[in-house]
Amino acid sequence: MRYLAIDYGLKRIGLAHCDPAEIIVGPFAQIDVDSEGLPKVFNKLINIIKENQFEAIVLGLPVNMDGSEGYQAKLTRDFAEQLCQKVAIPVHFQDERLSSSAADEMLAETGFTNKKRKARRDALAACEILRDWLGM
Repeated sequence: MRYLAIDYGLKRIGLAHCDPAEIIVGPFAQIDVDSEGLPKVFNKLINIIKENQFEAIVLGLPVNMDGSEGYQAKLTRDFAEQLCQKVAIPVHFQDERLSSSAADEMLAETGFTNKKRKARRDALAACEILRDWLGM
């Protein structure tokens, strides 16, 4: 199945995808929410989903370390509700605890500047979310 993973944030949204055989996961894109605004973000996501024939979405849910859901989880659920009204494919939640930390660890070894790391962090976090969903 062709999955699109989303690491939702108020400033940036990271996207990742997998091949139809669900063997290879890779970063797809990053959307800057600040400069786009949420209506444009939804339009971009709709176009990405249609153009790439994604069959389902895996949305990272920011759960606290104790398993509870906080304010960011509520915002993510609100985002998912709006997205579900705009797309006709299933949206699944995946616990995203430590996905950003894993992305930071990968980027720490690259030698990239802080700006370049920030530009890739959210898409790599989305990769971690999708890998967890697929059980990799």
